[in-house]
Amino acid sequence: MHVEPWLWWTTVLVTLALLLFDVFIIGRRPHTPTMKESGTYLAGYIGLAILFGLMVWWQFGAQYGGEFFAGWLTEYSLSIDNLFIFIIIMGKLAVPRQYQQTALLIGIVIALVLRGIFIAVGAAAIEQFSWVFYLFGAFLILTAVNLFREAGDDDEDGGYEEPRVVRYVKRHFPISEDWNGVKLSVKIDGKRLLTPMFIVVLSLGMTDLLFALDSIPAIYGLTSEPYLVFTANVFALMGLRQLYFLIGDLLRRLVYLSYGLSFLLLFIGVKLVFHAMHENELPFINGGEPVEWAPEIPIWLSLLVIVGTLVVTAVASLAKDRSDRRKAESSAAG
Repeated sequence: MHVEPWLWWTTVLVTLALLLFDVFIIGRRPHTPTMKESGTYLAGYIGLAILFGLMVWWQFGAQYGGEFFAGWLTEYSLSIDNLFIFIIIMGKLAVPRQYQQTALLIGIVIALVLRGIFIAVGAAAIEQFSWVFYLFGAFLILTAVNLFREAGDDDEDGGYEEPRVVRYVKRHFPISEDWNGVKLSVKIDGKRLLTPMFIVVLSLGMTDLLFALDSIPAIYGLTSEPYLVFTANVFALMGLRQLYFLIGDLLRRLVYLSYGLSFLLLFIGVKLVFHAMHENELPFINGGEPVEWAPEIPIWLSLLVIVGTLVVTAVASLAKDRSDRRKAESSAAG
């Protein structure tokens, strides 16, 4: 896939324009978005992603179009899981509702920057070392196993632990008790203090870092084109803030989401290992020759598995939630 420099720059500029629109127009003042506002912008962002995918399909072919849609759906699913952790952080730190929109926006900007860095590093590593796919595959398989184990926990905080950096800052830096709007620091009696909003942003940023470590290997397991990796991540982050306010309660009802994501990460991890074997250059594996029997999983099959897993996960989660609600109502009535 040959992407002209002008298309790269145009994509980056349009992305920046959308981000500035989100910051200075949609989020120009701290407030709680209405359902109508959130739904309208979310539908617009999803529509843009679909239109972009169709453009890639038409301009570069079905293979790359399928890779974009597979990558976008996977990154969107991982972003939703990330969003669930955001909800936990907001609750634990008691962030006022009117400030949550600003905090989310900052968290999404941090996520975009971190993913951009990891995308560039990943592309450079793949260009120089084909065996890096072994590392990516093994990492995703290990992540899938850990996520599956954590999914079975009944901890209402979803297994979230406050990052060590956050704990260090709380212990060693003065923090004001008042929020002072959305400021990150404030000067009181000639002394500079951090605000609770700084702790929120730091917590979201550390969470973004951990999720970027999972998401970038996952997307490279579906496409090796940096342009598609970048755009899939950008579109996956667009509208995430609106989704938070639109279906925050619904996210808690997707009880099988972590199981579905663990299966997807396992599938992509195995796909990466097969790809690495097919391109093998390591001398201690098959004498440095490609492993002929290693299959190459086509993108249409990957897309089918991704969509199927997400549909089954959503339907099963909502069915269990409905069943649990009926049982609770029956117990209350009894």
